[in-house]
Amino acid sequence: MSLQENTLALAGIFQSAELVRQIARQGMIEQAPFESSIDSILKIDADSIIDVYGGLSGLKLGLQQIVLNGVISKKNLEVMRYVRSIMIAEKQLMKRSDMLTLVRQGLQDVIEQAKHCPVTDPQICGQLAQLYTQTLSTFPERIQVAGEPRFLQNPHNTDKVRSLLLAGIRSAVLWKQKGGKRWHLLFSWGKITRFAETYLEKIALDEQTTFPSRTLN
Repeated sequence: MSLQENTLALAGIFQSAELVRQIARQGMIEQAPFESSIDSILKIDADSIIDVYGGLSGLKLGLQQIVLNGVISKKNLEVMRYVRSIMIAEKQLMKRSDMLTLVRQGLQDVIEQAKHCPVTDPQICGQLAQLYTQTLSTFPERIQVAGEPRFLQNPHNTDKVRSLLLAGIRSAVLWKQKGGKRWHLLFSWGKITRFAETYLEKIALDEQTTFPSRTLN
């Protein structure tokens, strides 16, 4: 098991959790990580973890959440609650071969649809949300999302939340495939945080290279 790769998959879970929190509490969402997270659901045969998220920068928000999780706050506790719930949902899913088959079949339909429109298109999110409702939301332990009723009662926001929960579960599957264990969150958290910080430094360096600062004369 590579804890470095493991950290990337974990960042995918944290990213989905934070985006769910943003929608539920603020009614708004960061578009770039949202697109990366939704796109990750449809990349079933990617060559590497980084490719699943469209590059390392696609996990920037999730890596930031891992680093920030060491600071106790109401916001961070809420994100961690979603992370734990996503991991529980993944465990339930992997025990149900019938549901796993339904999810895979449903994703193939969405992948075909995504060839004709952006992955963040309301139609795509609607299909993913429906797939989540028909499968994972039928489990005994459903993920409870807390937030402002005026945001959560918006159908478009509801679709985004369910799509992101599906993205989080996809990342949780990847995390398990890379050897992720619940006890890593307790006993290897220091190492995970350091790896996340290293990845964020690389992203910052890449951003500086891509967008060099200008010197004014």
